[in-house]
Amino acid sequence: MLTFIIAVIVGLVFLVLSADKFVEGASSVARYYGMSPLLIGMVIIGFGTSAPEMVVSALSSIQGNPGIAIGNAYGSNIANIALILGLTSLIVPISVHSQVLKKELPILLFITVVSIGVLIDLNLSRFDAVILLITFIGIIGWTIREGLRNKKDALAKEIEIELSNTHIPIKKSYLMLVGGLIFLILSSRLLVYGAVGIAHGLGVSDIIVGLTVVAVGTSLPELASSIIAARKGESDIALGNVLGSNLFNTLAVVGISGVIHPIIIEKEIFFRDIGVMSILTLSLLLFGSGFKKQGKISRVEGGFLLTSYIVYTVYLITTIAK
Repeated sequence: MLTFIIAVIVGLVFLVLSADKFVEGASSVARYYGMSPLLIGMVIIGFGTSAPEMVVSALSSIQGNPGIAIGNAYGSNIANIALILGLTSLIVPISVHSQVLKKELPILLFITVVSIGVLIDLNLSRFDAVILLITFIGIIGWTIREGLRNKKDALAKEIEIELSNTHIPIKKSYLMLVGGLIFLILSSRLLVYGAVGIAHGLGVSDIIVGLTVVAVGTSLPELASSIIAARKGESDIALGNVLGSNLFNTLAVVGISGVIHPIIIEKEIFFRDIGVMSILTLSLLLFGSGFKKQGKISRVEGGFLLTSYIVYTVYLITTIAK
C-alpha cells in the first residue's frame, strides 16, 4: 500500500508541475502566432488546465479502469466549483465583469443537463460519447466566434495584462509545450497506477478514488491559478479557469473516455455525484450571472460552496469506511 501512496503523491506533484509548464508553453506559442488574448484565456488556459483530467481519464480507460476516468471528470467538476471557487472567493470575492463568461454560465448548466440525458440509462456507450464530443466541438466553435467578436471584453483585458508580464523565447516555449506534455503523460501513468492500487487495497470501487484523491489532484492547477488570479484582481480569469475546465471535463474528458471504453454508471454515482455536480452548477449560475446586476461570488456564497464540498467529501469517506 505504501508504494501506491508514494506513486500517487509523486504522480500528483509532477502532474501539477508538468501541467503548469504545458499551459504556459501553449499560451506563449499561441501568443507568438497572433492568437487573441481572449481566445488564449478561454481555449488555451481554460481548457489547457484540464489536460491532467484528460490524460488521466484516457489512460484509465485504456488500462481498463473506466471508473477512475468518470470519477476523475465529475469529481474534478465538483472540486472546481465547490473547493476552488469556494476557497478562492473566501480569500477574495469574485466579481464577474466579462460578458463572455456570463454567457458561458448558462451554457455550462445546459451541457450538464445534456450529460444527465446521455447517462440517464446508466450507460455511457460510444454513441453517447460521440454526442458529447460533437457538442464539445460546437462549444469550441462558439467560443472562437465570441473571442473574435469581443476583443475588448474584460477577460481579454485581464489576459492581455497577464501575458504582457511574461516573455518567453519561442524555442523555450516549444520546449515547455512538448516537455510538459511528455511529463504530463508519464506522471498520469504513475498516478493511475497508484490510484488503482489504493482502490484494490482498500477494497473500494475505483470510481471512489477517482472522485476524491485523483479528482482533487488533477484540479490543483486550477486551484493555484484561480487563487493567484483572484489575488491579482483578475477575478474573470479565476472564474474562466473553472468554467473552461468544467466544460472540457463534462464533454471532452468524458467523451474521450467513453469512446475508448464504454462505461456502465452505477445508480448511486448518477444520483449522488452527478446530482451534486448539477446542483453546484446551478448555484454557480445564480451566483455568477447577477441577472440585472453585476455577478459576484461573495465570501458568504464562497463559504456555502466550500461547506458543500466538505460535507460531500465527508460523506464519501464515510461510504469508504463502510
